[in-house]
Amino acid sequence: MPKHVLFVCKSCHRGSEEPPEGQPTDGTILLDKINYLCSKKFSSDEVEIQPVGCLWACSQGCVVSVSSQDKPTYLFVNLSTEESAAALIEFMQLYIKSRKGNIAWEKFPEILRSAIFAQIPPVATTKKSA
Repeated sequence: MPKHVLFVCKSCHRGSEEPPEGQPTDGTILLDKINYLCSKKFSSDEVEIQPVGCLWACSQGCVVSVSSQDKPTYLFVNLSTEESAAALIEFMQLYIKSRKGNIAWEKFPEILRSAIFAQIPPVATTKKSA
């Protein structure tokens, strides 16, 4: 079974100013919450939490993407550090259970409905004959 990956931008910050020196960014706070909740729900060979330096959506922080082989990639933006971690874990459970990774809009956790930015089709892993 292919591993499911949750990419979390560590440098995201929702405020207009960077946090004071020595204080974590919002992305790091969200990453810590996701790691904690994920460790309680999934095995390490099922889900990988991958911190990323930047997902290039700085005006949309906090930003997370969900990806797996042969499934679409989902990009979520403007995530809060308070409520988003639990919603992302709930989404991951749906994503893992779905053979093709297509999640019906009605099943999205409520908080993620306004945070979805893109669903990117999967890259084909086999060539189709011409």
